[in-house]
Amino acid sequence: MAFSVNTNVGAMAALQSLNATNKDLATTQSRINTGLSVSSTKDDSASYTIAQGLRGDLGGLKAVSSSLSRAKSVTDVAVAGAEQISDIVNQMQAKARQAADSGIDTSTRDALNKDFTALRDQITTIVNASDFNGTNLLKASGGTVTALQSLQDSNTSTTAWNPDSLSVANQGLDLGGSTVTVASTGQINTQAAAQTMVDTLETTKSNLKTTLSTLGAASRKIDAQQTFTSKLSDVIDGGIGNLVDADLAKESARLQALQVKQQLGVQALSIANQAPQTITSLFR
Repeated sequence: MAFSVNTNVGAMAALQSLNATNKDLATTQSRINTGLSVSSTKDDSASYTIAQGLRGDLGGLKAVSSSLSRAKSVTDVAVAGAEQISDIVNQMQAKARQAADSGIDTSTRDALNKDFTALRDQITTIVNASDFNGTNLLKASGGTVTALQSLQDSNTSTTAWNPDSLSVANQGLDLGGSTVTVASTGQINTQAAAQTMVDTLETTKSNLKTTLSTLGAASRKIDAQQTFTSKLSDVIDGGIGNLVDADLAKESARLQALQVKQQLGVQALSIANQAPQTITSLFR
């Protein structure tokens, strides 16, 4: 090997090695700081783009979860109101049966009628109060509730996005409606009226069974979808982690190794830089 003061091959090799070590060290420190092994498309384009797509899905599932929570609240309020109305109808029927007894006097029937009308009016109060976020499934004019069920596009005929959704129909439990057939002025102030009311309330009870079944099934369906959405979010979140998260135990060990390697590289470069000085000894 020729001795030269113009070209120090050893120093160049040592410098290249030290630069490579410093680059690796910077990468490892970045992974430790961010907790990510792939934080940019420059690190791994394939993994990064897949993770970005999954992050988009995860954000969409958060919207689905929020929509389902709103629908669940609206439905649960309606369930609570419908159950209370069912209890009241049972009490009203008991009062009507008592008033239909030919053996009671007028004053007793009048007292029963007052209790009956108070219960009747309470149905209206419950219907009006069963409102959540502007939606009331028990009031005929209260609207329906629709919620996102998934991000899957259910529209196959056009290019427009049409997400899969679920809806809960309005039940309309207003007095004098198709479900609660008791009129808003219904009374049991006579024996004949009380006998007729018993039959009317029997029809109402039958209708309420369907209403309660519909609302209960809708609530259970929303619960199941919420559970699935939550599990799906966890799986996707774990998948993103598998793609881009750094193994901090490995990175910690790698950091220490690179720090030692850096120190050795500095020493090697220092030794290589001293090599030209040996040439001066040839001229002594």
